[in-house]
Amino acid sequence: MKYMLLIYMGENAMNDSEREQCYVDSTQLAHDLKTSGKYISANPLLPVSSATSVRVREGKRLVTDGPFAETREHLGGYFLIEAANLDEAIGIAGRIPGARKGTVEIRPVLEIPNLP
Repeated sequence: MKYMLLIYMGENAMNDSEREQCYVDSTQLAHDLKTSGKYISANPLLPVSSATSVRVREGKRLVTDGPFAETREHLGGYFLIEAANLDEAIGIAGRIPGARKGTVEIRPVLEIPNLP
């Protein structure tokens, strides 16, 4: 089953050197997961200040700057993995460097037939 591991943390949770080390550690984790056939994709996201939100209401599109929700922690990146079950996904989530400073939300991916 595919799982999306969503990494949330405050934008200032890491200083520059911690962030760079996080990227190094995350890259190593991605390579480890690829070796074991668990890796699908992973990327950090640019700061929340670069976000744009789109809503369609009554047929009209509303575009606003910033994230959808006003929260202390923001979506900072993700890993998309293949795991046998939730326990395995939890184990992998615990290895994500961002879990040390923030929260990793685990969401099973609903696979819809006939998507490209």
